[in-house]
Amino acid sequence: MNFLTIGHRGVMGVEPENTLRSFVAAQEAGLDAIELDLHLSKDGALVVMHDTDVDRTTDGTGPIAEKTLAELRALDAGLGERVPVFDEVLEAVQAPLQAEIKDVQAARALAEVMNARDLAGRVEVSSFHDEAIAEIKRLVPGVRTALIASRYDTGIVERAVEAGAATVCLNIRRLTLEIVERARKADLKIIGWVVNTQDHLRLVRAFGLDGATTDHPDIKRTGRFTA
Repeated sequence: MNFLTIGHRGVMGVEPENTLRSFVAAQEAGLDAIELDLHLSKDGALVVMHDTDVDRTTDGTGPIAEKTLAELRALDAGLGERVPVFDEVLEAVQAPLQAEIKDVQAARALAEVMNARDLAGRVEVSSFHDEAIAEIKRLVPGVRTALIASRYDTGIVERAVEAGAATVCLNIRRLTLEIVERARKADLKIIGWVVNTQDHLRLVRAFGLDGATTDHPDIKRTGRFTA
């Protein structure tokens, strides 16, 4: 079984998160896939940023939803990087992508792009929100989806199945063998996050997970040698 290493917002441990610079670094490091986050700007652009506001990751302030793409483009996202749009990421790297969406509205906007560019084979869509997963499943034939959870119990398995997700992305700090076994019985793949140390890596390998989301590219190299 191949163990996937997924770059968290690119390689946010060493480069500004959710920037083209970070995504290119993740690809050059040989990570198997790249995770990113999508929000809609005031004028409907699919912009790549994690938080609902720009305060933490740029030199600006205020909610993304209240800013136009031009206003977002004027911000410094770290080391002179600009806030990218989803189409730019598709062109900048060739690696498979895991795109996290925050709501049904973003699901609909992403679905338009995925259908127009035939991206179901390249882009897996993830979300903390069951309804967003169900919506993208409805709109994009053949799309692969993942339900994310930070605080959860065994009920996460039933939620994932009901939403139509094929994968669960789970905070490793709350992971138990019971949840892993239930997920396996439901034929769900399991990705652990965030895996940034050798102890974290040993844990996810001991649980027999399918992969790990990491902030650091060297997890890819060391993961091959960790039983």
